[in-house]
Amino acid sequence: SEPTETAPTASPPSHASVPPSPPLPPPPTRFQTGTSVPSTRLSRALSFTSLGIRVAAGTVAELSTRLLSPTKATSSSSVDSLVATDANSARLAASLCRMRGAALKLGQMLSIQDESLLPPALAKALAQVRQGADAMPAYQLEEVLRKELGDDWRGRLDYFEDVPMAAASLGQVHRAGYRGVDVAMKVQYPGVADSIESDLGNLSTLVNLTGLAPKGLFIENVIRVGTEELKLECDYLREKDNQNEFRRLVANDDVLSRGGFTVPRAFDELTTSRVLTSEYVTGGTIDEVAQMSQEERNRIARGILRLTMLELFRWRFMQTDPNWGNFLYDVGTRRTHLIDFGAARRYDKGFVDGYLQIVWAAANRDEETLMDISHRMGFLTGDENDVMLEAHKMSGFTVGEPFATNAAYNFKQNDISRRIGEHGQAFLTHRLTPPPEEVYTLHRKIAGAYNLCIKLGAVISCRDILEE
Repeated sequence: SEPTETAPTASPPSHASVPPSPPLPPPPTRFQTGTSVPSTRLSRALSFTSLGIRVAAGTVAELSTRLLSPTKATSSSSVDSLVATDANSARLAASLCRMRGAALKLGQMLSIQDESLLPPALAKALAQVRQGADAMPAYQLEEVLRKELGDDWRGRLDYFEDVPMAAASLGQVHRAGYRGVDVAMKVQYPGVADSIESDLGNLSTLVNLTGLAPKGLFIENVIRVGTEELKLECDYLREKDNQNEFRRLVANDDVLSRGGFTVPRAFDELTTSRVLTSEYVTGGTIDEVAQMSQEERNRIARGILRLTMLELFRWRFMQTDPNWGNFLYDVGTRRTHLIDFGAARRYDKGFVDGYLQIVWAAANRDEETLMDISHRMGFLTGDENDVMLEAHKMSGFTVGEPFATNAAYNFKQNDISRRIGEHGQAFLTHRLTPPPEEVYTLHRKIAGAYNLCIKLGAVISCRDILEE
Protein backbone atom coordinates (compact mmCIF):
# COMPACT_ATOMS: atom_id res chain seq x y z
CA SER A 1 0.00 0.00 0.00
CA GLU A 2 1.05 3.59 -0.52
CA PRO A 3 2.81 5.23 2.44
CA THR A 4 1.13 8.06 4.32
CA GLU A 5 2.93 11.15 3.11
CA THR A 6 4.01 14.04 5.23
CA ALA A 7 3.55 17.57 3.98
CA PRO A 8 5.51 18.04 0.74
CA THR A 9 8.81 19.77 1.24
CA ALA A 10 11.49 21.00 -1.08
CA SER A 11 14.60 18.90 -1.39
CA PRO A 12 17.54 19.57 0.91
CA PRO A 13 20.50 21.51 -0.39
CA SER A 14 22.72 19.60 -2.79
CA HIS A 15 25.45 19.41 -0.16
CA ALA A 16 23.21 17.62 2.38
CA SER A 17 24.96 14.82 4.22
CA VAL A 18 23.63 11.30 4.73
CA PRO A 19 21.13 11.09 7.66
CA PRO A 20 21.49 8.68 10.63
CA SER A 21 20.90 4.99 10.00
CA PRO A 22 17.66 3.09 10.84
CA PRO A 23 17.57 -0.73 11.31
CA LEU A 24 18.69 -2.99 8.48
CA PRO A 25 16.05 -4.62 6.22
CA PRO A 26 15.68 -8.42 5.90
CA PRO A 27 17.87 -10.13 3.26
CA PRO A 28 16.50 -10.34 -0.30
CA THR A 29 14.57 -13.40 -1.51
CA ARG A 30 16.62 -15.80 -3.66
CA PHE A 31 15.43 -16.83 -7.12
CA GLN A 32 14.41 -20.41 -7.80
CA THR A 33 16.05 -22.51 -10.52
CA GLY A 34 14.11 -22.53 -13.79
CA THR A 35 14.29 -24.36 -17.10
CA SER A 36 17.47 -24.65 -19.13
CA VAL A 37 18.32 -21.77 -21.43
CA PRO A 38 17.94 -22.56 -25.16
CA SER A 39 21.61 -22.15 -26.11
CA THR A 40 21.74 -22.69 -29.89
CA ARG A 41 20.28 -20.59 -32.68
CA LEU A 42 18.18 -23.54 -33.81
CA SER A 43 16.69 -24.19 -30.38
CA ARG A 44 15.95 -20.50 -29.92
CA ALA A 45 14.37 -20.23 -33.39
CA LEU A 46 12.20 -23.23 -32.56
CA SER A 47 11.11 -21.50 -29.35
CA PHE A 48 9.92 -18.51 -31.37
CA THR A 49 8.13 -20.85 -33.82
CA SER A 50 6.42 -22.57 -30.90
CA LEU A 51 5.39 -19.21 -29.47
CA GLY A 52 3.96 -18.16 -32.84
CA ILE A 53 1.92 -21.36 -33.06
CA ARG A 54 0.58 -20.90 -29.52
CA VAL A 55 -0.34 -17.26 -30.23
CA ALA A 56 -2.13 -18.33 -33.41
CA ALA A 57 -3.99 -21.06 -31.51
CA GLY A 58 -4.93 -18.56 -28.83
CA THR A 59 -6.24 -16.20 -31.50
CA VAL A 60 -8.43 -18.94 -33.01
CA ALA A 61 -9.73 -19.81 -29.54
CA GLU A 62 -10.56 -16.15 -28.88
CA LEU A 63 -12.43 -15.91 -32.20
CA SER A 64 -14.42 -19.05 -31.38
CA THR A 65 -15.32 -17.70 -27.97
CA ARG A 66 -16.57 -14.44 -29.44
CA LEU A 67 -18.60 -16.19 -32.12
CA LEU A 68 -20.26 -18.43 -29.54
CA SER A 69 -20.80 -15.59 -27.06
CA PRO A 70 -22.73 -12.73 -28.70
CA THR A 71 -22.08 -10.50 -25.70
CA LYS A 72 -18.35 -10.65 -26.50
CA ALA A 73 -18.73 -10.10 -30.24
CA THR A 74 -18.43 -6.35 -30.14
CA SER A 75 -17.24 -3.88 -32.71
CA SER A 76 -13.73 -4.27 -31.33
CA SER A 77 -13.43 -7.82 -32.70
CA SER A 78 -10.80 -6.87 -35.24
CA VAL A 79 -7.79 -9.01 -36.06
CA ASP A 80 -5.65 -6.84 -33.79
CA SER A 81 -8.02 -7.21 -30.83
CA LEU A 82 -8.22 -10.97 -31.39
CA VAL A 83 -4.42 -11.28 -31.24
CA ALA A 84 -3.67 -8.71 -28.55
CA THR A 85 -5.44 -10.55 -25.72
CA ASP A 86 -4.45 -11.09 -22.11
CA ALA A 87 -3.88 -14.79 -22.81
CA ASN A 88 -1.51 -14.08 -25.71
CA SER A 89 0.31 -11.44 -23.67
CA ALA A 90 0.87 -14.07 -20.97
CA ARG A 91 2.21 -16.49 -23.59
CA LEU A 92 4.61 -13.83 -24.88
CA ALA A 93 5.85 -12.92 -21.40
CA ALA A 94 6.33 -16.55 -20.33
CA SER A 95 8.30 -17.38 -23.49
CA LEU A 96 10.57 -14.36 -23.18
CA CYS A 97 11.31 -15.14 -19.53
CA ARG A 98 12.18 -18.76 -20.41
CA MET A 99 14.41 -17.84 -23.36
CA ARG A 100 16.15 -14.94 -21.59
CA GLY A 101 18.71 -13.17 -23.77
CA ALA A 102 18.17 -10.46 -26.33
CA ALA A 103 14.44 -11.01 -26.75
CA LEU A 104 13.78 -10.57 -23.03
CA LYS A 105 16.17 -7.61 -22.88
CA LEU A 106 14.32 -5.83 -25.69
CA GLY A 107 11.06 -6.44 -23.88
CA GLN A 108 12.47 -4.92 -20.73
CA MET A 109 13.83 -1.96 -22.71
CA LEU A 110 10.41 -1.30 -24.27
CA SER A 111 8.67 -1.71 -20.91
CA ILE A 112 10.54 1.31 -19.52
CA GLN A 113 8.85 3.52 -22.11
CA ASP A 114 5.52 5.11 -21.24
CA GLU A 115 2.98 2.28 -21.48
CA SER A 116 0.31 4.61 -22.91
CA LEU A 117 2.21 4.39 -26.23
CA LEU A 118 1.70 0.61 -26.40
CA PRO A 119 -1.36 -1.60 -26.91
CA PRO A 120 -2.68 -2.76 -23.50
CA ALA A 121 -1.86 -6.43 -24.15
CA LEU A 122 1.75 -5.66 -25.11
CA ALA A 123 2.12 -3.30 -22.15
CA LYS A 124 0.88 -6.04 -19.84
CA ALA A 125 3.33 -8.59 -21.27
CA LEU A 126 6.24 -6.18 -20.92
CA ALA A 127 5.27 -5.37 -17.35
CA GLN A 128 5.62 -9.08 -16.58
CA VAL A 129 9.01 -9.51 -18.26
CA ARG A 130 10.33 -6.46 -16.40
CA GLN A 131 10.16 -8.54 -13.23
CA GLY A 132 13.07 -10.71 -14.40
CA ALA A 133 13.89 -14.09 -15.90
CA ASP A 134 14.03 -17.71 -14.81
CA ALA A 135 17.36 -18.89 -13.41
CA MET A 136 19.32 -21.50 -15.38
CA PRO A 137 19.72 -24.98 -13.88
CA ALA A 138 22.86 -26.00 -11.99
CA TYR A 139 24.43 -28.03 -14.78
CA GLN A 140 24.41 -25.08 -17.19
CA LEU A 141 25.81 -22.79 -14.51
CA GLU A 142 28.64 -25.24 -13.86
CA GLU A 143 29.43 -25.50 -17.58
CA VAL A 144 29.70 -21.73 -17.99
CA LEU A 145 31.90 -21.23 -14.91
CA ARG A 146 34.24 -24.09 -15.84
CA LYS A 147 34.64 -22.70 -19.35
CA GLU A 148 35.28 -19.13 -18.18
CA LEU A 149 37.23 -19.56 -14.92
CA GLY A 150 38.68 -23.07 -15.20
CA ASP A 151 37.85 -26.46 -13.70
CA ASP A 152 39.09 -25.35 -10.27
CA TRP A 153 36.90 -22.24 -10.13
CA ARG A 154 35.32 -23.24 -6.81
CA GLY A 155 38.78 -23.68 -5.27
CA ARG A 156 39.57 -20.04 -6.00
CA LEU A 157 36.60 -18.87 -3.90
CA ASP A 158 35.93 -18.86 -0.16
CA TYR A 159 32.34 -19.93 -0.83
CA PHE A 160 29.76 -19.84 -3.62
CA GLU A 161 25.95 -19.76 -3.29
CA ASP A 162 24.53 -22.03 -5.99
CA VAL A 163 21.06 -20.49 -5.86
CA PRO A 164 21.18 -17.08 -7.58
CA MET A 165 20.19 -13.92 -5.76
CA ALA A 166 18.93 -12.35 -9.01
CA ALA A 167 18.12 -13.45 -12.56
CA ALA A 168 17.88 -10.93 -15.40
CA SER A 169 17.72 -10.90 -19.20
CA LEU A 170 21.37 -11.71 -20.02
CA GLY A 171 22.63 -13.41 -16.89
CA GLN A 172 22.11 -14.25 -13.24
CA VAL A 173 23.93 -13.14 -10.09
CA HIS A 174 25.39 -15.33 -7.34
CA ARG A 175 26.83 -14.31 -4.01
CA ALA A 176 30.32 -15.63 -3.25
CA GLY A 177 33.43 -14.95 -1.20
CA TYR A 178 36.89 -14.12 -2.49
CA ARG A 179 39.94 -13.55 -0.29
CA GLY A 180 37.80 -12.51 2.66
CA VAL A 181 35.58 -10.18 0.61
CA ASP A 182 31.92 -10.82 -0.23
CA VAL A 183 31.44 -10.58 -4.00
CA ALA A 184 28.60 -10.74 -6.53
CA MET A 185 29.31 -12.89 -9.59
CA LYS A 186 27.24 -12.19 -12.70
CA VAL A 187 27.20 -15.23 -15.01
CA GLN A 188 25.93 -14.86 -18.58
CA TYR A 189 23.41 -17.35 -19.93
CA PRO A 190 24.95 -19.69 -22.53
CA GLY A 191 24.26 -18.84 -26.15
CA VAL A 192 22.68 -15.42 -25.67
CA ALA A 193 25.65 -13.46 -27.04
CA ASP A 194 25.70 -15.52 -30.24
CA SER A 195 21.97 -15.32 -30.89
CA ILE A 196 21.28 -11.58 -30.59
CA GLU A 197 20.59 -10.89 -34.26
CA SER A 198 18.53 -14.02 -34.83
CA ASP A 199 16.57 -13.49 -31.59
CA LEU A 200 15.64 -9.91 -32.40
CA GLY A 201 14.91 -10.73 -36.01
CA ASN A 202 12.53 -13.50 -34.95
CA LEU A 203 10.91 -11.26 -32.35
CA SER A 204 10.48 -8.47 -34.91
CA THR A 205 8.76 -10.86 -37.31
CA LEU A 206 6.46 -12.16 -34.59
CA VAL A 207 5.51 -8.69 -33.31
CA ASN A 208 4.88 -7.36 -36.83
CA LEU A 209 2.78 -10.37 -37.88
CA THR A 210 0.65 -10.21 -34.76
CA GLY A 211 0.25 -6.44 -34.84
CA LEU A 212 1.35 -6.15 -31.20
CA ALA A 213 3.51 -3.09 -31.96
CA PRO A 214 2.09 0.05 -33.67
CA LYS A 215 3.74 1.15 -36.91
CA GLY A 216 4.72 4.54 -35.52
CA LEU A 217 6.89 2.84 -32.91
CA PHE A 218 9.43 2.20 -35.73
CA ILE A 219 10.12 -1.21 -34.22
CA GLU A 220 12.71 -1.95 -36.95
CA ASN A 221 14.80 0.99 -35.76
CA VAL A 222 14.36 0.02 -32.12
CA ILE A 223 15.62 -3.48 -32.94
CA ARG A 224 18.52 -2.20 -35.04
CA VAL A 225 19.75 0.07 -32.25
CA GLY A 226 19.00 -2.60 -29.66
CA THR A 227 21.05 -5.17 -31.57
CA GLU A 228 24.18 -3.01 -31.52
CA GLU A 229 23.65 -2.11 -27.87
CA LEU A 230 23.18 -5.72 -26.81
CA LYS A 231 26.31 -6.90 -28.63
CA LEU A 232 28.29 -4.50 -26.46
CA GLU A 233 26.34 -5.34 -23.32
CA CYS A 234 27.21 -9.04 -23.63
CA ASP A 235 30.92 -8.22 -23.27
CA TYR A 236 31.54 -8.25 -19.52
CA LEU A 237 35.14 -7.10 -19.94
CA ARG A 238 33.78 -3.92 -21.51
CA GLU A 239 31.25 -3.63 -18.69
CA LYS A 240 34.05 -3.94 -16.13
CA ASP A 241 35.83 -0.98 -17.76
CA ASN A 242 32.57 1.02 -17.75
CA GLN A 243 32.08 0.21 -14.08
CA ASN A 244 35.58 1.33 -13.18
CA GLU A 245 35.09 4.63 -15.00
CA PHE A 246 31.76 5.30 -13.32
CA ARG A 247 33.33 4.45 -9.96
CA ARG A 248 35.95 7.13 -10.59
CA LEU A 249 33.44 9.73 -11.83
CA VAL A 250 31.04 9.25 -8.93
CA ALA A 251 33.83 9.27 -6.33
CA ASN A 252 35.23 12.51 -7.78
CA ASP A 253 31.89 14.32 -7.54
CA ASP A 254 31.63 15.75 -4.03
CA VAL A 255 27.84 16.08 -4.08
CA LEU A 256 27.29 12.48 -5.12
CA SER A 257 29.86 11.02 -2.74
CA ARG A 258 28.60 13.05 0.23
CA GLY A 259 25.06 12.05 -0.71
CA GLY A 260 25.91 8.37 -0.34
CA PHE A 261 26.19 7.34 -4.01
CA THR A 262 28.77 4.62 -4.65
CA VAL A 263 29.88 2.17 -7.35
CA PRO A 264 31.30 -1.20 -6.23
CA ARG A 265 34.79 -2.20 -7.39
CA ALA A 266 35.29 -4.98 -9.94
CA PHE A 267 37.79 -7.83 -9.64
CA ASP A 268 39.90 -8.26 -12.78
CA GLU A 269 41.14 -11.75 -11.90
CA LEU A 270 37.59 -13.14 -11.69
CA THR A 271 36.18 -11.33 -14.71
CA THR A 272 35.97 -12.61 -18.29
CA SER A 273 33.81 -11.71 -21.27
CA ARG A 274 31.03 -13.90 -19.77
CA VAL A 275 31.58 -13.58 -15.99
CA LEU A 276 31.78 -10.31 -14.04
CA THR A 277 32.80 -10.29 -10.38
CA SER A 278 32.22 -7.18 -8.26
CA GLU A 279 32.24 -6.22 -4.63
CA TYR A 280 28.97 -7.31 -2.99
CA VAL A 281 26.84 -4.41 -1.81
CA THR A 282 23.76 -4.61 0.40
CA GLY A 283 20.44 -3.01 -0.35
CA GLY A 284 17.05 -3.38 -1.94
CA THR A 285 15.73 -1.87 -5.15
CA ILE A 286 15.40 1.87 -5.07
CA ASP A 287 11.59 1.81 -5.24
CA GLU A 288 11.66 0.60 -1.63
CA VAL A 289 12.51 4.19 -0.70
CA ALA A 290 8.79 4.88 -1.34
CA GLN A 291 8.25 3.70 2.24
CA MET A 292 10.63 6.29 3.67
CA SER A 293 10.01 9.85 4.83
CA GLN A 294 9.27 12.63 2.35
CA GLU A 295 12.65 14.19 3.12
CA GLU A 296 14.54 10.99 2.34
CA ARG A 297 12.53 10.35 -0.83
CA ASN A 298 13.29 13.88 -1.99
CA ARG A 299 16.99 13.46 -1.24
CA ILE A 300 17.28 10.23 -3.24
CA ALA A 301 15.14 11.43 -6.16
CA ARG A 302 17.07 14.67 -6.48
CA GLY A 303 20.36 12.79 -6.36
CA ILE A 304 19.33 10.41 -9.13
CA LEU A 305 17.94 13.22 -11.31
CA ARG A 306 21.18 15.17 -10.86
CA LEU A 307 23.19 12.04 -11.66
CA THR A 308 21.19 11.65 -14.90
CA MET A 309 21.94 15.24 -15.91
CA LEU A 310 25.63 14.81 -15.06
CA GLU A 311 25.90 11.65 -17.13
CA LEU A 312 24.45 13.34 -20.20
CA PHE A 313 25.52 16.96 -20.13
CA ARG A 314 28.85 16.88 -18.27
CA TRP A 315 30.32 13.39 -18.57
CA ARG A 316 28.64 12.53 -21.91
CA PHE A 317 28.84 8.95 -20.64
CA MET A 318 25.56 7.44 -19.46
CA GLN A 319 24.36 4.21 -17.94
CA THR A 320 21.23 3.99 -20.09
CA ASP A 321 19.30 1.21 -18.31
CA PRO A 322 17.02 2.83 -15.71
CA ASN A 323 15.77 -0.47 -14.29
CA TRP A 324 15.12 0.14 -10.60
CA GLY A 325 17.18 -2.96 -9.80
CA ASN A 326 20.28 -1.05 -10.90
CA PHE A 327 19.95 1.32 -7.93
CA LEU A 328 20.39 -0.55 -4.65
CA TYR A 329 19.34 1.42 -1.58
CA ASP A 330 20.83 0.38 1.76
CA VAL A 331 18.41 1.39 4.52
CA GLY A 332 21.08 0.88 7.17
CA THR A 333 23.63 3.30 5.73
CA ARG A 334 21.30 5.46 3.57
CA ARG A 335 23.62 4.80 0.66
CA THR A 336 22.64 4.24 -2.96
CA HIS A 337 24.81 1.71 -4.79
CA LEU A 338 24.91 1.97 -8.58
CA ILE A 339 25.33 -1.34 -10.42
CA ASP A 340 25.11 -2.87 -13.92
CA PHE A 341 27.03 -0.82 -16.48
CA GLY A 342 26.71 -3.03 -19.53
CA ALA A 343 24.33 -0.56 -21.19
CA ALA A 344 26.63 2.44 -20.70
CA ARG A 345 27.35 4.47 -23.83
CA ARG A 346 29.07 7.69 -24.85
CA TYR A 347 27.47 10.63 -26.62
CA ASP A 348 29.07 12.93 -29.16
CA LYS A 349 29.60 16.51 -27.96
CA GLY A 350 27.68 17.89 -30.93
CA PHE A 351 24.61 15.81 -30.08
CA VAL A 352 24.80 16.70 -26.38
CA ASP A 353 25.16 20.44 -27.07
CA GLY A 354 22.14 20.38 -29.39
CA TYR A 355 20.05 18.34 -27.00
CA LEU A 356 20.88 20.69 -24.13
CA GLN A 357 19.55 23.57 -26.23
CA ILE A 358 16.32 21.64 -26.76
CA VAL A 359 15.88 20.91 -23.03
CA TRP A 360 16.72 24.50 -22.07
CA ALA A 361 14.27 25.84 -24.66
CA ALA A 362 11.60 23.43 -23.40
CA ALA A 363 12.16 24.51 -19.80
CA ASN A 364 11.72 28.15 -20.82
CA ARG A 365 8.82 27.37 -23.23
CA ASP A 366 10.85 28.87 -26.06
CA GLU A 367 8.93 27.42 -29.00
CA GLU A 368 11.06 28.97 -31.74
CA THR A 369 14.36 27.57 -30.46
CA LEU A 370 12.81 24.21 -29.58
CA MET A 371 11.42 23.67 -33.07
CA ASP A 372 14.50 25.06 -34.84
CA ILE A 373 16.97 22.79 -33.04
CA SER A 374 14.57 19.84 -33.40
CA HIS A 375 14.68 20.29 -37.19
CA ARG A 376 18.46 20.63 -37.22
CA MET A 377 18.95 17.46 -35.14
CA GLY A 378 16.59 15.35 -37.23
CA PHE A 379 13.63 14.99 -34.88
CA LEU A 380 11.48 16.65 -37.55
CA THR A 381 11.71 16.66 -41.34
CA GLY A 382 9.93 19.94 -42.07
CA ASP A 383 6.99 18.19 -43.75
CA GLU A 384 5.04 17.32 -40.60
CA ASN A 385 1.39 18.30 -40.27
CA ASP A 386 0.09 20.64 -37.58
CA VAL A 387 -0.97 17.74 -35.33
CA MET A 388 2.56 16.34 -35.21
CA LEU A 389 4.17 19.75 -34.74
CA GLU A 390 1.88 20.58 -31.84
CA ALA A 391 2.47 17.18 -30.24
CA HIS A 392 6.25 17.58 -30.57
CA LYS A 393 6.14 21.04 -29.02
CA MET A 394 3.86 20.10 -26.13
CA SER A 395 5.78 16.89 -25.44
CA GLY A 396 8.97 18.94 -25.22
CA PHE A 397 7.36 21.54 -22.96
CA THR A 398 6.09 18.80 -20.66
CA VAL A 399 9.53 17.16 -20.42
CA GLY A 400 11.02 20.55 -19.54
CA GLU A 401 8.34 21.37 -16.99
CA PRO A 402 10.27 20.28 -13.84
CA PHE A 403 13.07 22.70 -14.83
CA ALA A 404 10.82 25.68 -15.63
CA THR A 405 11.13 27.48 -12.28
CA ASN A 406 13.07 27.29 -9.03
CA ALA A 407 9.95 26.13 -7.17
CA ALA A 408 9.73 22.55 -5.90
CA TYR A 409 8.07 20.34 -8.52
CA ASN A 410 5.61 17.63 -7.50
CA PHE A 411 6.21 14.78 -9.97
CA LYS A 412 3.29 12.61 -8.89
CA GLN A 413 0.72 15.39 -8.56
CA ASN A 414 1.58 16.81 -11.99
CA ASP A 415 1.11 13.39 -13.65
CA ILE A 416 3.98 14.17 -16.00
CA SER A 417 4.45 10.70 -17.53
CA ARG A 418 0.79 10.36 -18.48
CA ARG A 419 0.76 13.78 -20.15
CA ILE A 420 3.97 13.05 -22.08
CA GLY A 421 2.34 9.80 -23.20
CA GLU A 422 -0.80 11.59 -24.37
CA HIS A 423 1.23 13.96 -26.53
CA GLY A 424 3.28 11.03 -27.76
CA GLN A 425 0.20 9.22 -29.08
CA ALA A 426 0.28 11.53 -32.11
CA PHE A 427 3.82 10.32 -32.87
CA LEU A 428 2.56 6.81 -33.60
CA THR A 429 0.29 8.09 -36.36
CA HIS A 430 1.87 11.28 -37.66
CA ARG A 431 5.63 10.94 -37.15
CA LEU A 432 7.44 10.92 -40.49
CA THR A 433 10.90 9.89 -39.38
CA PRO A 434 12.40 7.96 -36.50
CA PRO A 435 14.36 10.07 -34.01
CA PRO A 436 18.18 10.17 -33.91
CA GLU A 437 19.47 6.79 -32.76
CA GLU A 438 21.00 8.29 -29.60
CA VAL A 439 17.47 9.09 -28.43
CA TYR A 440 16.40 5.47 -27.99
CA THR A 441 18.75 4.99 -25.05
CA LEU A 442 18.65 8.58 -23.83
CA HIS A 443 14.87 8.88 -23.60
CA ARG A 444 14.71 5.49 -21.91
CA LYS A 445 16.97 6.83 -19.16
CA ILE A 446 15.14 10.15 -18.78
CA ALA A 447 11.76 8.38 -18.70
CA GLY A 448 13.14 6.05 -16.05
CA ALA A 449 14.38 8.95 -13.92
CA TYR A 450 11.00 10.71 -14.13
CA ASN A 451 9.13 7.48 -13.34
CA LEU A 452 11.34 6.97 -10.30
CA CYS A 453 10.60 10.50 -9.08
CA ILE A 454 6.89 9.75 -9.51
CA LYS A 455 7.21 6.43 -7.67
CA LEU A 456 8.94 8.19 -4.78
CA GLY A 457 6.41 11.03 -4.72
CA ALA A 458 9.30 13.47 -5.03
CA VAL A 459 8.67 17.19 -4.49
CA ILE A 460 12.00 18.77 -5.44
CA SER A 461 13.53 21.82 -7.07
CA CYS A 462 15.14 20.89 -10.38
CA ARG A 463 16.04 24.05 -12.32
CA ASP A 464 19.33 24.57 -10.49
CA ILE A 465 20.38 21.05 -11.54
CA LEU A 466 19.92 21.93 -15.20
CA GLU A 467 21.63 25.30 -14.69
CA GLU A 468 24.60 23.51 -13.14
